[in-house]
Amino acid sequence: MSNAPGLAPGIFTYPIYKGTHERGGDLRGVSFVTLGSGAYRDYFVQLSKDLSRTIDYVETRQDLQADQLAYMGYSWGAVMGSVLPALERRIKVNVLMIGGLVMDTRFPESDQINFAPRITIPTLMLNGRYDFRFPLETSQRPMFRLLGAKDKDHVLFETGHALAADQISKPVLDWLDKYLGPVK
Repeated sequence: MSNAPGLAPGIFTYPIYKGTHERGGDLRGVSFVTLGSGAYRDYFVQLSKDLSRTIDYVETRQDLQADQLAYMGYSWGAVMGSVLPALERRIKVNVLMIGGLVMDTRFPESDQINFAPRITIPTLMLNGRYDFRFPLETSQRPMFRLLGAKDKDHVLFETGHALAADQISKPVLDWLDKYLGPVK
């Protein structure tokens, strides 16, 4: 978010999605292993609703700029960042860290392949070249190619499935400044 008179600069929200943190619940039937299950499809719909409700709340706040929203996801959040921004048009910029395509059979309504081409907002992917979970050639690059954004970049670091804050700070802040304007 950029700063404007009377508005808080650089504020972010952190949705607590169903099945995470204190909303743990029973997700034994939902995991990367069961992506082709009806339980995962239903869970996926709930995640989309959770994100939309979070943005609905942001729009009620006079001290926040709801027209300056960026999605930022790390690992599983980056996987979801190849889907959720296609469903939520109020998001203006996308930053995906250490994510990629999950190679598994899924219902069409929860498959990244059907959503990534519909993501047209500027998207930055940050990945480790040696990521064991999302390999460069079979997961990261295919996802990057699928993204429908005209403005997109894929930055690689000499790491595995982790990125250090001192590595990602500059590219992320530069990307957000470029598309949302600098925070003053």
